[in-house]
Amino acid sequence: MFKIRGFALGSLLAMLMVCLIQGCGVNYSLSGGSIPENLKTYSVAFFENISPVVNPNLSQTFTEKLKETIRTQSRLSQVNQDGDALFEGVITNYAITAAAVESNTDFAALNRLTVTVKVTYKNTKDETGESDFEESFTQFKEFRGEFTAQENTLSAEIVKMLTEDIFNRAFNNW
Repeated sequence: MFKIRGFALGSLLAMLMVCLIQGCGVNYSLSGGSIPENLKTYSVAFFENISPVVNPNLSQTFTEKLKETIRTQSRLSQVNQDGDALFEGVITNYAITAAAVESNTDFAALNRLTVTVKVTYKNTKDETGESDFEESFTQFKEFRGEFTAQENTLSAEIVKMLTEDIFNRAFNNW
C-alpha cells in the first residue's frame, strides 16, 4: 500500500469518496418526500368506481396501489382507519376515446384510455388545514389495436402514474 506522509492511499481515497457521496452536507431524497415529523400513520379508504364505464377490478387495484406507494416511499405505517394522513375518494372517469383517426377510414389509428380519480387528503396533525386538499387527478395511455388484450397493462400503468401524482401532491407539494 502506498503511503503519503503517514496516510495510506486507501484511507485517503475512502475519505474522498465519503466526502463526494455526502455532497457537502446536502441531503437529497425523492422517497419520503417532505412528510412532517408528527405524521406517523396513514389510512386509505376504498376508492369506489362511479364512472359511467366500470372496470370491475379498478377500485381494488387502485386502492391497493395507493397503499403500496405510500408504504414503500415513506416511513409512515399503514392503519385501517383514522391515520394521521387520510386518503379517500372515488374514480370518476374510465373512458376510451379516439386519439387519432386513419385517413380514408372511420377507424381510430390510435386510442386513449383515460382514468380520473377525485381524492380528498387530510393531514389530521395540521390544525391549519393548509396541507389538506380535494383534487382530481387524470392520467392516460395511448394504444393501438384491440383494447381488451391490453386493458390490464394499460390500467396498471395509469394507476401507477396516478398514485405517484397523489403521493407527490400530498407529501412533496407538487
